[in-house]
Amino acid sequence: MIMFRIEQHGTSLKQELTAGVTSFFTIAYILVVNPAILADTGMPYSYALLATILATAVGCFLIGLWGNAPIVLTPGMGINAFFTYTIVQGFGLSWQQGLAAVLIAGAIFFISTVTPVAGKMSSAVPESLKHGITVGVGIFLSFIGLQKGGLIVADDETFVTLGKLASPDVLLTIFGLLLTLSLFVRKIKGSFLIGMGITAVIGLLIGVQGEMAGDKITFYGYSSMVGMADFSNWLQLSFWVSVFSLTIIIMFESMGLLHGMLPDRAKFSKSYQASAVSTISCGFLGTSPTIPTVESASGIAEGGRTGLTAVVVGVLFLVSLLFAPLFTAIPEGAIAPVLIIVGGLMVQEIRHITFEDMSEWFPAYLIIGLIPLTYSIADGIAFGFIAYPLLKLALGQPKAVSPIMYIISGLFLMNYILLMGL
Repeated sequence: MIMFRIEQHGTSLKQELTAGVTSFFTIAYILVVNPAILADTGMPYSYALLATILATAVGCFLIGLWGNAPIVLTPGMGINAFFTYTIVQGFGLSWQQGLAAVLIAGAIFFISTVTPVAGKMSSAVPESLKHGITVGVGIFLSFIGLQKGGLIVADDETFVTLGKLASPDVLLTIFGLLLTLSLFVRKIKGSFLIGMGITAVIGLLIGVQGEMAGDKITFYGYSSMVGMADFSNWLQLSFWVSVFSLTIIIMFESMGLLHGMLPDRAKFSKSYQASAVSTISCGFLGTSPTIPTVESASGIAEGGRTGLTAVVVGVLFLVSLLFAPLFTAIPEGAIAPVLIIVGGLMVQEIRHITFEDMSEWFPAYLIIGLIPLTYSIADGIAFGFIAYPLLKLALGQPKAVSPIMYIISGLFLMNYILLMGL
């Protein structure tokens, strides 16, 4: 196809279609996981599901047609948890006010992509901190997966402890984890979806279902949710802390993932812009922000080199609307293994952190540890970003930190000073 310049990229129509189908089956678990997480905000599950489908389709069409990149844009794991458990449950915003924060964060993100700001910020942040963010988010996802699967539960004395291994929910989670891991290490295409499907069927056979099983899935009335972003609390500090945190997370996570996955780095600029516009659309459609997903690597491994791969994924997500009622019956024990494994894949980034220099690895360590332990991606990033310049100054190496990094760290510090007054 001419617009994708398939021949120039050394690929073929069949290869691109195969890559798109592979990417879809690898990331399709988001259809179950994202609505389940967003529902914890009080957002109607049906609407969250439709918003997830539409936001992914829009994101894939944007990056496929504008960036011509084989990357999947879908509501990001980790960011959806931040939206739900930090912005809404932690800061006390309603999900409608959270969507308003997404809109503004997306607008700021987009402005940065069409100005020199994005490039300067990317080069200013040390690689050790970028990798630390990925690792920390990975552990956070695994932590959430362990909770959803019942493998760890709350405890009054130790905060968390091992769940009841004999319970059907936990046994189902363990089975699903072993099955999905076995499929994944054997490099079976669509291993996440296959593992989730088999585990869900077994769960139904033994009487373990999703909490919303039997609930009617209807998209009637969803149109009233579009544009439901609520700016009523725009004068409150908690709102702008949410905007600031979201902006930092989506900018740096998108930047890092695109740099790590794009087969052709020349496509970075337009792909980054597409990611920003996609984030804005999420605020209108009603979901947490989209990001480039690590699962895109499966399609790239299948030979995907152009935006046709992403467009195929977008079309398949729209087709999935026909099967929406099936998603509510899926038990959390089938979802948990995917979160645990995806988290583990992200933790592999730790090998890129330089451990010979403590002023490099310790700030990254703070990010890695504090993201899951504070249950907040923003707090983990903040502590690492604040510690980095302080350690360099302690070593008498002030020039080792760029002026922009000093500004970013100062903003994070100011954020905490302002929070003390909340």
